[in-house]
Amino acid sequence: MNKNNNLENSIPLCIDPDGTLIKTDILIEAFLILLRRNILFAFIAPLWLLKGKSYFAQQIANRVDLDIHSLPYNRKFIGYLQEQHEEGRCLILITTLNDKYARQIAKYIGFFDHVLTSNDHGKLKQLKDSFGIKGFDYAGNLRNDLEIWQHARQVIPINPRSHARSTIRPPPEKTTSIRQVFHRWYRNIKVYLHALRIHQWLKNLLVFVPLITAHQLNNIPLFLQTTIGFFAFSLCASSVYLLNDLLDLSVDRKHPRKRYRPFAAGTIPIKHGMLLIPALLLASFGIALSLPGKFLAILGTYYVLTLAYSLWLKKKMLVDVLALTALYTLRILAGSSTVFIVSSFWLLAFSLFIFLSLAMTKRYSELIGLRGPFEKFIKGRNYHISDLSTLKGLGISSGHMAVLVLALYINSEDIRVMYTHPTMIWLLCPLVLYWISRIWLLAGRGKLHDDPIIFAIKDRISKLIAIVTIVILWMAI
Repeated sequence: MNKNNNLENSIPLCIDPDGTLIKTDILIEAFLILLRRNILFAFIAPLWLLKGKSYFAQQIANRVDLDIHSLPYNRKFIGYLQEQHEEGRCLILITTLNDKYARQIAKYIGFFDHVLTSNDHGKLKQLKDSFGIKGFDYAGNLRNDLEIWQHARQVIPINPRSHARSTIRPPPEKTTSIRQVFHRWYRNIKVYLHALRIHQWLKNLLVFVPLITAHQLNNIPLFLQTTIGFFAFSLCASSVYLLNDLLDLSVDRKHPRKRYRPFAAGTIPIKHGMLLIPALLLASFGIALSLPGKFLAILGTYYVLTLAYSLWLKKKMLVDVLALTALYTLRILAGSSTVFIVSSFWLLAFSLFIFLSLAMTKRYSELIGLRGPFEKFIKGRNYHISDLSTLKGLGISSGHMAVLVLALYINSEDIRVMYTHPTMIWLLCPLVLYWISRIWLLAGRGKLHDDPIIFAIKDRISKLIAIVTIVILWMAI
């Protein structure tokens, strides 16, 4: 038994980090950080690639420092490597990564004996020259690793794709064997639906607001048109959510809740997200082609503004909440354009103030979560803990301004055209006052989700208020 253990420990175990030791692609992630700093690098990067992957990686490494500690490590596999290390096994990190990142990872893990870096074509040669054929064991997961597996004594497939599992076969000498398989961690379709933020599609129900306020909800052709607009907006929004998550990986991993998002946690490969982004966007605008041209223009404006928000505007104090307010209001305008119903001044004014208040609540809730001894500002945002009282004052006053707009509308001549008993609408004023005040009280207690719209959709009292509101409007008609 000891003789077998000594033989086992004399064979070095070589590990590739990407998708094996770490549940992400380091080079792509570093490139995304570079894009987040300056989107113009997207036009420079192809020139680097023309000079080879190694040159491309070096240029990125020269400009980007990764937070190695927060990367999504494969803890189960690291535990296995720790056991091998304690048994005296030589562990070697071999990678096509830039040497800078490879050594930082090895230093953080703490038990690698050597770090070897090479280009894609030189990895196998380096292994054969260093250890000989069948003189090493290898752990990896990539298609490029298959050739290496054929020359290893034993292989440890990590998160192997279906094509890789079917290709793992010993060469004619039958001396290669599979030691252990660490299976996939991103099989469940629910993980992808979570990444698309399907629950956030509920926000796009705002496109139905013009149909409701015009009392045309029972108009089937208009309802179908609006439904198409709803799905076009939802697919577009999911595309931007994915982009935002990819650009915010390093920031999300420091957030108490966002660190569990699929890309931040490494449960979905970054490459899948990069493929889904254009696919969803094309599907969105493809659907929108069946709707009026004005809707297409508003959808394009929404996408450009959301993109600007993800890249720049969310870092600008107050500009970010105004952008969020505009994004909510654009949904209502899109709903109007879908069915050729002009949104009234009153509806747009009410929307402006209520959505500004909710956007302020979102930032306020994020700041409340930072009430610790060391964190004083939101990472990736331009707000400090000292801004809490200011945000609260601005948000509450904006919410109450929305109620004032509603009261002025009730007292205007416009309401008599739409409602037989307009005085019934007065009952909505105390309801909205109560709801917006309660939202802010809960936010102050730290009990509000970062997104107040999603909170309202799930909140029992908010649902009850919505039902009472519908009853009041029905009675007013």
